[in-house]
Amino acid sequence: MTTTRSFLFLLGSSRSDGNTEELARLAAEQLPPETEQRWLNLNELALPDFEDLRHEGDGSYRAPTGNAATLLDATLGATDLVLASPLYWYAMSTSTKRYLDHWSGWMRVPGVDFKERMAGRTLWGVTALATADPSVAEPATGTLRTIASYMRMEWGGMLLGLGNRPGDVLDDTAAATRAKTFFG
Repeated sequence: MTTTRSFLFLLGSSRSDGNTEELARLAAEQLPPETEQRWLNLNELALPDFEDLRHEGDGSYRAPTGNAATLLDATLGATDLVLASPLYWYAMSTSTKRYLDHWSGWMRVPGVDFKERMAGRTLWGVTALATADPSVAEPATGTLRTIASYMRMEWGGMLLGLGNRPGDVLDDTAAATRAKTFFG
């Protein structure tokens, strides 16, 4: 039995229609037409700073509400999770990191079984960087790869594109070529 794939694209840029989003959309265009795609902007679904309550009371968290509930439901509803965050200071954007921080709480909400339910899904990354040296993205790539391992998710990889000013990534022909087979 084949499971239909469902992609959740989480946009973590502080700029709408930026290079990272352009690159993610280029890669998504290559998905089969029957593949579900959901696009959410983490700046439009702002989360509060994460509060670590693991060592208070019984260590459990209340069920999320508002934007956190929307993001939790969307995350659990996807077979493939794509974090599209530009490279800011060699790491992911604040909104992307904040979203990932909330996973720590979601793992401790009674009855959600977040970690168990995330196992087997695929985690992908897409980022635009302002330098031609791809090694500067290794901290962000390593973070996502390690998260995938910890959560027993598949690591799909990181799609990198060169782009500083808006639209620059569309001139990166090597990134465009990689985008065509990235989710394959």
